[in-house]
Order: sequence, then C-alpha cells, then structure tokens
Amino acid sequence: MAHEMRGGGFSMVMTCATNIHEYGKTFPGQMGIYSDKHLAGLRKVADTIRKNGALSSVQLHHGGVRVNPELGGSSVGPSDIPSLGARALSLEEVEALRDDFVTAALRAQTAGFDGVEVHAAFGWILMQFLSPLFNNRDDRLLFEVIDGIRSACRPDFQVGLRISMERYGMQLAEVRQVAARVLKEERIDYLDLAVWDYAKTSQQATDAIEAGCDFVMIGKAAILQSDFPQKVEQDAHFRLPQLPVIKEYLEDQGLSDNFIAYMGTWEGFVE
Repeated sequence: MAHEMRGGGFSMVMTCATNIHEYGKTFPGQMGIYSDKHLAGLRKVADTIRKNGALSSVQLHHGGVRVNPELGGSSVGPSDIPSLGARALSLEEVEALRDDFVTAALRAQTAGFDGVEVHAAFGWILMQFLSPLFNNRDDRLLFEVIDGIRSACRPDFQVGLRISMERYGMQLAEVRQVAARVLKEERIDYLDLAVWDYAKTSQQATDAIEAGCDFVMIGKAAILQSDFPQKVEQDAHFRLPQLPVIKEYLEDQGLSDNFIAYMGTWEGFVE
C-alpha cells in the first residue's frame, strides 16, 4: 500500500492481510510473506515506511475455510464443514500452520519491520479456531501462535492481535474472555478490536477514543487520501472525496492495479 508511505503523518503503517502460506490466499494479488523470495519486496516496504517516520507492521493472514480455490488453495479449517467444502486439518497440519505464522513473523523481522499483527478477525483461520460455528475441537492455536512469535522474535518486536467482536459465530462474552487472557498474561503489545464495515465516521473514531481506546486504525481514509493525518491537522474541516471514486483518483493516491481491483469488489467504493 505505497500510498500510505509518503510521509503523510501516520504513526504506524500496516500491510493489509499478508498471506503466510502459499495455499492460504483469498484474493488475487494478495501480498505474501510465506517465502524468502518475498524478502526483497518486504524490505523495500519496511525501508520506505521507516524513512517517512512511521512504525511498520505486517498483518499475518490465512484464509482457512475462506481460501479462494481459484488461487491454488483448498478450503481447510478446524473441523469438517461439508456445506463449505472444507476439510478439517490434522493435528500435524495445525502444528505446521502455527509454525508458518511464526516463520512469517521472523521473516517480517528480518525484512526490517517493527512488528506484526496476528489477524484473528473477520472469519479467517485463527478466528475459525475461536468460533463454535467452525470449530468442534479444543486446539489452543491462537495462543500458541502468539507465544511462538514472542519466543522466536526479539523482545522489542511488536506483536498485535486483531480480533472481531461480532459475526462468524463469535459472541461478545467469548471475545472478552480471549481479550482478557492475552492482556492479563501480557502476550501482546496491543489489541485491535475489529468491527465489520468500512463506512465508519470520524465521530465514531472520536467516540472510541473517549470510551477508553488508546488509538484508532484508519483504513478507508488512508486509501482515499495518502496524507490524511496532515490534511486533518492543517484543516479540521477537511472532508474526503465522496464515494464512489474513479479508478484514476486511486491511481493518483498510489494504489496498484491489483489493489484497485480488490477495492472494486466493495460495493460503492470504485466507479
């Protein structure tokens, strides 16, 4: 997401869902971190972010039962789900998946990133292991992934956790239990509470801060305006362009053709 790397005033720049396994892809053009062949490109991203004064992070991702078979993978998850064509991973495969997340984090560290975010939201594989909708077993995959990253990476390497508060069978009470556990045991540096939908407002961001959140993560605004923090600092009344926007506008903001094509799958975003 090169548009976020122009010194636009962001405190931290994070990649979008970055695939930790060759066969865990969910959308065309998805960024990868499952092989050393990605290191050269990853280094360029980390270096660019650092030069512009922001912390850098890679969001670690695997599609699980939501893998796109047209991209070479197959639907896998914690349990067999015939209606989705998904098969259950064996214990050995679960352990290999855990190790893939850890190896990906080490690769991010080698590339020069300041940290990683473990993506356990929006129905991807780590959320599938938390959700009774998908999981009929008792593996401790999420906690083992976090512990593995902590043990493998240097002490000051940032580890965040993204978790959904809704959808895909998750109940708020269960989410609170997971959050309380990882925070109490000091497994993570920050908790990213993800709420579905990209159509959030500045007032909702303000409400979140006033409710006690330490920070909010900006997605849509960063896509639409590469220097959004600076624009707002200079003009408190700054307004983003109204959706949908044309492809050429997103090109001017530095988005690649693959990313623009992906944003085109979101209703009402691209003309």
